[in-house]
Amino acid sequence: MHEAPDQVPPAAIKGRIMQILFVHQSFPGQYVHLAPALAARGHDVVALTTAAAPASIAPGVKIVRYAIRRGNTPGMHRWAAEFETKILRAEAAARVAHALKAQGFMPDVICAHPGWGEAMFLKDVWPRAGLLSYCEFYYKAEGSDVDFDPEFSAPSVETNARLRAKNACNLLSLEAADWCVSPTEWQRSLFPHWVQPRISVVHDGIDTEVARPDPEARFLLEDAGIELTSGDEVVTFVSRNLEPYRGYHVFMRALPELLRERPSARVLIVGGDKVSYGAPPSGEKSWKEIFLAEVAADLDLSRVHFLGTLPYPRLLNLLQVSAAHVYLSYPFVLSWSLLEAMSIGCLVVGSRTAPVEEVVRHGENGLLVDFFDPPTLARTIASVLANPEAYVPLRKKARSHVIERYDLRSTCLPRHIALVESLRTSVARRSAAFSSAIPA
Repeated sequence: MHEAPDQVPPAAIKGRIMQILFVHQSFPGQYVHLAPALAARGHDVVALTTAAAPASIAPGVKIVRYAIRRGNTPGMHRWAAEFETKILRAEAAARVAHALKAQGFMPDVICAHPGWGEAMFLKDVWPRAGLLSYCEFYYKAEGSDVDFDPEFSAPSVETNARLRAKNACNLLSLEAADWCVSPTEWQRSLFPHWVQPRISVVHDGIDTEVARPDPEARFLLEDAGIELTSGDEVVTFVSRNLEPYRGYHVFMRALPELLRERPSARVLIVGGDKVSYGAPPSGEKSWKEIFLAEVAADLDLSRVHFLGTLPYPRLLNLLQVSAAHVYLSYPFVLSWSLLEAMSIGCLVVGSRTAPVEEVVRHGENGLLVDFFDPPTLARTIASVLANPEAYVPLRKKARSHVIERYDLRSTCLPRHIALVESLRTSVARRSAAFSSAIPA
């Protein structure tokens, strides 16, 4: 059900066991499992968003949309412009929140991703609601993504000031939050020390029954008329967009040596040609085009297949035939695709970076290489393709590790549900007694 901004029907606020509000500009986002699970438990769940998400994405969740009424102020200082953008989102969300409140919707708990600012004023609308803030990333000038890759970054006063200003919304959100949740220990560690004791580490969760091995799997390369199976030398690389943050440039630079060493190997690359993280390239070419052009003369392009973005079932099918799955990343947020690949039993060749190292343990459930070493990456992948039986124990351990630590239904979802339901009387639980009641 979708409603225009400021027009919230009485049906959207009918109370049941608990009233829970989710706030995410592109809902469901990280709440794709949690929101419908809480609705299935009988709670009255509403999502506040700008997204035109169909109700089928989150069954039982009522979608209420907000709209921003104007753009940024002309001439705004460049370091302040992003904060103003978030204030505009916060204003729009608060306007709809007041309309919800006027009709009787009084959430016990608000689950919000603070990254776009829209939850900034919601505790002023509902002071007694428990606010659970999703701590995905805290920006730092040193020791994470910004200063990691010297090919694309250099320390500057401009960068440092921009990042400090960028954290303003994060800090306001942390001050307002009753409790927080972060998907990995490393992501939690980026946040100020004073808030870390109030951040539970709970991953969003991987459905290991869906992302599972299938030795009979086949993947059809329709354009080439080729059917690949789990016995073929299939090298996979997956990223939302093909860009430096996820090591696309390093991977492409490893391919000439890899394809010379393994003449039967095929490389299947999944990802768009836009930018999810970091700066766009200068000029009209995409990062995908730039780094392909850099090595194209040394590649057998008939064995390198760019698949664009894939529907989720087809992505899982691709991973099921993967002989070696490459996951490279700056020190940044962890991709679901890494854990999905491990759940399927892929042999992961990952970068020795945080938070990849938190999940992939070298020689135990995968292999790690230096991010900036394409020759070693090529040789490592080649060794996996040359002797696949030697890595079967690592594949099995990868899946068992995900089942043990990151399984959606047995581990992550129950912990998230317990966390949300424990926040019902949040104001009183700001004391030390509340801290002891939070799931570890």
